Formats: sequence, C-alpha cells, structure tokens
Amino acid sequence: MIEKRLEQYGDVECSALLSKHTTFRIGGACRYLVYPKSEIGLTQIIDILQAEQLPFKVLGKGSNILASDRDYSGAIICLDRYFNDLSFEADGTCVAQAGCSIILAAHEAMKRSLSGLEFASGIPATIGGCVFMNAGAYRSDMSQVVTSIYVYRDGEMSWIDADEADFSYRHSIFQEHPDWIVLGVKFALEPGDQKEIADLMDSRRTRRLASQPLEYPCAGSVFRNPGEIPAWKLIEDIGMRGKRIGGAMVSEKHANFIVNAGGAKASEVMELVEEIQRRVQDEYQMELKMEVERFNW
Repeated sequence: MIEKRLEQYGDVECSALLSKHTTFRIGGACRYLVYPKSEIGLTQIIDILQAEQLPFKVLGKGSNILASDRDYSGAIICLDRYFNDLSFEADGTCVAQAGCSIILAAHEAMKRSLSGLEFASGIPATIGGCVFMNAGAYRSDMSQVVTSIYVYRDGEMSWIDADEADFSYRHSIFQEHPDWIVLGVKFALEPGDQKEIADLMDSRRTRRLASQPLEYPCAGSVFRNPGEIPAWKLIEDIGMRGKRIGGAMVSEKHANFIVNAGGAKASEVMELVEEIQRRVQDEYQMELKMEVERFNW
C-alpha cells in the first residue's frame, strides 16, 4: 500500500483538503499530503511516487497559489514541518532550509543587526516558495540577496550559483523545471543598525495592515505589474474595485487583491480574473498576467 510506504519516510495525510493548506482557503482534496522527515526520506518519497506514476507538487505555505476546486490525484509534498532550520555565519551569510518561514528569517536577521531581508518581513511564505517566485516587495526581491541555492534535480542534490536561477521579475528557472526542488538557500546580508532595521519593518507592517485586505483569505497580489502603471490602478480605473462573483471579491482596500469573502470557489476567482484581463485589454490594450500560480486546472 502506497500510504504505508510513504509513512516510513514522512508524515502522511490522505485526502487532505488544499483549502486548508492555501492562504486563499480554496482547493479540492489531494490524494496524499506528505511531510518528508529528511533529505533521504524526500528522495525515497519521490522514488515511490514516480514508480507508482503519481504526480506530485512541492508546496510551501500555499500563499501564492490558486488550487482548482477539483481533487488532485497526486501528492503534495510540504517541507515546512522538518526542513526549517536556519543559521547565521560571522560574515553575514544566512543559510536556511527551504521550509523555513521568510518572515522568521527576516526577524532573526534583524536581531543580529543584519540588513537585506526587510522587504520580505511581511511575505507569508517559505524561503523555497520565495525563491521559486523570486518574491519581492518595496523594489527589492530574492535575487538581490540570494547567492546560491541547494537543489534536488535529476536525482542529485547540489548547490548552484544564483546566476543559474535565471531570476527576473517574479520569475526563476524553477518555474520551467517543476521537477527541481529548492532545498536550501544562502543569503548575503549586510551589517546594519538594529533599530533602523526594526523600525523599517514595523513601518512597513503598519502600511500593509492599512493598505492590504489581510482580514480575508487571499493569495496576495493577483497580477504582475505590466509596466509603469501598477496593476491595481488599471483595475481600479475600469471600475472593478469591490466587484464580486459568488464568494470571490476584488478587494475594496487594494484592487490587485482578490479575496475569499466567504465560501469562494476557484472558478469564481477565475471568472473575476478573466473579466479583469478582458476589460483591461479592451480599454488599454495591455495584458495583465497572473502572478498567482494556478494549480491542478
């Protein structure tokens, strides 16, 4: 039995609802949800799934994903239970496992008077997920602080230089290679004034609370900024702020957020997405591309 084999190498849940494992609180059930306990365990889990011809996906905290309403016949592998160590070296290098919270890493860096991760102090994601998306905020992103990445690919684990990651705006090479798994990261951080770092993080937290709909389940910014005009401005200008389809709603606080206002389905979110894209294209001849990843569609 597959479940029993998987349980030798990690914690396993069967028929786990993705709505409980994504920040959108949307998504059908997956056949298996697996938390590998070690690197060897991870390789064995992947071998088992591949031998059984079961698809799999690595998921962090599910903060930038829209899972479909239908069930997923494969396995979701989560690293945030056991792959969450981080260490700091004397030269300012931070070495962190992929399942570690980026918010935790930013605060631990601040405690050591190290600057560089302030931009990430409000991103509810794992470090691995942030690398995958080249997550960013306040004109900074992961590419500016990551020096190397520990990767599982082609059955082997090795460090690669950051310049091999093909980082660009909300993009990394890992999006073209879903079978590659980010296992760890090295950051190069700079000495700074602890109070100044903490004050900056606090001011940005206050700004987020005032401008983002954190009181609702959501997946963060839905669209990438297409150019000089931010996506939220385009959405607001076509009159979509507050637009609702079923339980999905364009936020009144920030028009580039679609929130789960209560019992939203993935199909309802996509109806809003497609209407926004169509109207922006018609009005401004501009294409809005989703930043949120769609899964199991």
